[in-house]
Amino acid sequence: MVKKLCSKIDYEVLVGALTQLRNSNVDVDFGWPIIPGSLGEEQSMDEEVIEMLHKVLFDIHVLDGDLVCPDTGRKFPIRDGIPNMVLHEDEI
Repeated sequence: MVKKLCSKIDYEVLVGALTQLRNSNVDVDFGWPIIPGSLGEEQSMDEEVIEMLHKVLFDIHVLDGDLVCPDTGRKFPIRDGIPNMVLHEDEI
């Protein structure tokens, strides 16, 4: 399942988001995995990389914070694990 997802995600953004989480003031020692900066062929990923990606993709839950659009810098607040991605009238 993780191998199939890798072709659908922007891996560079995933690495950047994980780096931001690791460097943030999160007061939980989650044992943040250090995933490779880039991925090779889907068939060549070893089991350790697949396990780290699984942890990043399925076990990290942001309860409060912001999602930030890398293109526009627009912040979307996350409260109680729910992102509010509704645009304001002037943004439509």
